[in-house]
Amino acid sequence: MNLEFLTPVSNTVLAHKEMLPSQAIGNSIRIHTKTDGVPELDSVQLAIIGVKESRSDSEVDIQAVDLHAIRKEFYQLFQGNWPSNLVDLGDIEPGESLKDTYFALSSLVTDLLKKSIVPIVIGGSQDLTFAMYRAYDALEQMVNLTSVDSKFDLSVNDELISSNAFMSKIIMEQPNNLFNCSIVGYQTYFNAQEEIDLIEKLFFDAYRLGEVTNDITVVEPIFRDTDLVSLDLTAVKAAELGYASNTYPNGFDGREICAISRYAGISDKVTAFGLFNTKRTIQCAQLSAQIIWYFIEGYNFRKKDYPFITNANYTKYIVPLEDMELCFFKSHISGRWWLEVPQIENLDNKFKRHTLLPCTHSEYVEASKGTIPERWWKAYKKMLV
Repeated sequence: MNLEFLTPVSNTVLAHKEMLPSQAIGNSIRIHTKTDGVPELDSVQLAIIGVKESRSDSEVDIQAVDLHAIRKEFYQLFQGNWPSNLVDLGDIEPGESLKDTYFALSSLVTDLLKKSIVPIVIGGSQDLTFAMYRAYDALEQMVNLTSVDSKFDLSVNDELISSNAFMSKIIMEQPNNLFNCSIVGYQTYFNAQEEIDLIEKLFFDAYRLGEVTNDITVVEPIFRDTDLVSLDLTAVKAAELGYASNTYPNGFDGREICAISRYAGISDKVTAFGLFNTKRTIQCAQLSAQIIWYFIEGYNFRKKDYPFITNANYTKYIVPLEDMELCFFKSHISGRWWLEVPQIENLDNKFKRHTLLPCTHSEYVEASKGTIPERWWKAYKKMLV
């Protein structure tokens, strides 16, 4: 495993850790230090990686990426009843060029994914999502990406990749391993109508801020079908971030964003999590630490109940319609629901893992009344393209 890109956690943070109670997270995890080097990864399930890169964000001072405060706030929290082992691998410093940083992050994430270790990446600007997405290339699978953001981050021209346009790069660049993209919490006035139309044309999912805050549970099935989560802290309202620069009056509050992070953690399918555009305020550091805490807590409450048709822990419900049948599965373990998308002849092997879609009980009820769930149509049409 290539660890040469990593620098140890700073002595300032380590000195702070020494003053914490023995039960604090900082005294319960393995940490990359200058003295002891990179810790062993045997039996590790989660790994924190800081990335001090923001050159693609024209609105942020390059020197503004300071992860010390987040680590201090996170280390002093108390862990829950967590059986999983956590390691802090330290930081990736900005490379000579942006491509160098992307390569370092992508290589490290790939190595962790191959070891079944979930990387928790703390940035840095959100274009680092692109490097995390490219890390899945070596796994030869289609990827579902969920971005918690107020904007779609699509470029309006052929500009180079940037913090506000990285999504275009993910959609367009070959090899294209993106199966689905979901945007959670977008605010319409920040996005051109052409962008909204493109999201619909690609059969991607987009949830407006008001829709999510009205019922936070609406996004739970989205995260249950996600591989990579990218959370932009500017999706949180400015008041929750200490009115930091480049934040907005509307957005998620602290409770909502932590609930979203927990949904991401509890998903059996999520294998990488990124927290980006952190701000230099104590409130932002505290909220960032709690977002990470809730992701880890969710991870430790995973049900491991992704359905297999022959598994006795599921009840299969068949809904007959005019010219087809819809098959739903309900887990006896968690009570959660899935919907089967029928196999298509000559289907690429990379698509086969997407034939079972997480859904809700209400979608089963609506299907019983003759309404095919929109998520079924989108998945089916994507397979035909």
